[in-house]
Amino acid sequence: MSYSHQSMGSGSRNARGYEFGRTYVVRPKGKHQATLVWLHGLGDNGSSSSQLMESLHLPNIKWICPTAPTRPVSSLGGFTCTAWFDVGEISEDGHDDMESLDASASHIANLLCSEPADVKVGIGGFSMGAAISLYSATCYALGRYGTGHSYPINLRAVVGLSGWLPGWKSIRNKIESSYEAARRASSLPVILTHGIADDVVPYRFGEKSAQSLGMAGFRQTVFKPYQGLGHYTVPKEMDEVVHWLTTRLGLEGSR
Repeated sequence: MSYSHQSMGSGSRNARGYEFGRTYVVRPKGKHQATLVWLHGLGDNGSSSSQLMESLHLPNIKWICPTAPTRPVSSLGGFTCTAWFDVGEISEDGHDDMESLDASASHIANLLCSEPADVKVGIGGFSMGAAISLYSATCYALGRYGTGHSYPINLRAVVGLSGWLPGWKSIRNKIESSYEAARRASSLPVILTHGIADDVVPYRFGEKSAQSLGMAGFRQTVFKPYQGLGHYTVPKEMDEVVHWLTTRLGLEGSR
């Protein structure tokens, strides 16, 4: 672990009593201009996220890398591993575990609550972590979680790699019924990337999620397909994310 990491304890519990794991922090090496929470995929942890973020050329960003609760996962036949929410098969009419989606989105918002007022905040993630990032984007636009409690964070950027949008079917109607929600949705930059050869979260779900966000009024949604890419990240994709974040967040110290 490098000198700029700091590990924070766990302790927060979600609605069903599953405890969130350890949170890892990567300190900015330059002027602190933005803080992003980065969310790992199924079965992974915050430590590996922090190592990936450490390797990016983004000296003005502080990264907060939490670890999901350990819980039984339906798609794995009830096998227990780290997961932000329960997921069955990813399908057009799959059932969303709204209770855990809200619990995880709330845990992440709490991690951002105490950031300085002049620091821009965002959320990003891979696979299931991307799903939570995109779900958080919809909570931000609507101004509330699925539970109805108000969403406290002013998001400035959302990144989703190889993921999908939970609740994509109903998002357009919810946002179109509120002027404020439509305004917030149109002001939030979102980038989604997806490998065309993804055999875990099929490419069409990434594409459908991007379309659903666009149709719901997230006008600053960018979707980048990657030929030949499976369910993992590659340097070219991460470079794209670095460039996008630097531009969208107006970061100094970029190349």
